[in-house]
Amino acid sequence: MSIVLYIVIILVVILISMTLHEVMHGYVAYWLGDNTAKDRGRLSLNPLKHIDPFMTIILPILLAISGLPVFGGAKPVPYNPNNVKYGEWGAALVALVGPVTNFLLAFIFYGIWATLGHPGNLALEIFQTIVYVNLGFAVFNIIPIPPLDGSRVIYALAPEFIRRIMEFIERYGVFVVFIIVMLLSPFLGQLMGGAINGIISFFDLVFR
Repeated sequence: MSIVLYIVIILVVILISMTLHEVMHGYVAYWLGDNTAKDRGRLSLNPLKHIDPFMTIILPILLAISGLPVFGGAKPVPYNPNNVKYGEWGAALVALVGPVTNFLLAFIFYGIWATLGHPGNLALEIFQTIVYVNLGFAVFNIIPIPPLDGSRVIYALAPEFIRRIMEFIERYGVFVVFIIVMLLSPFLGQLMGGAINGIISFFDLVFR
């Protein structure tokens, strides 16, 4: 497969996967009592409403070209944690549904691929891309560092002074993620690669 076709497949997978990721954030927030995402038109399956130029396009392409695990993000769906039920635990549920969505997409498409008897080369590449990109998003987003989704679990568990520190870090959003990726990319790649391979081994056991 040419690098151009590979990047096109990755971009299509990213746009679909991250749209579902963000929409699920919004729907769970709405289900828990917050209308912010709905009022701002973010409960939409239109990918253009969710694209972040760096996190959704530039970063994943650079990672794909470099041969590293592909991950990234999208423009966060807005919500007011003060409006959702169950306080910090409600906010944690809103956050975690995004990575869970990506995990389920990977699981479903791995299952389809296995059930079809491992189809031809192009189909194999597409299915593998769907699985690995979604697992990359799921694993990356559960890292408990603001503004990533996993940090919301820490918010629910941590004492007040830790929350204040995390809120300070979260103000810089994408810049924090950029610094983490640039400074720790070799370590991060190994960590995520190990986690993804472990999950794939679990999928193998389920669909064997």
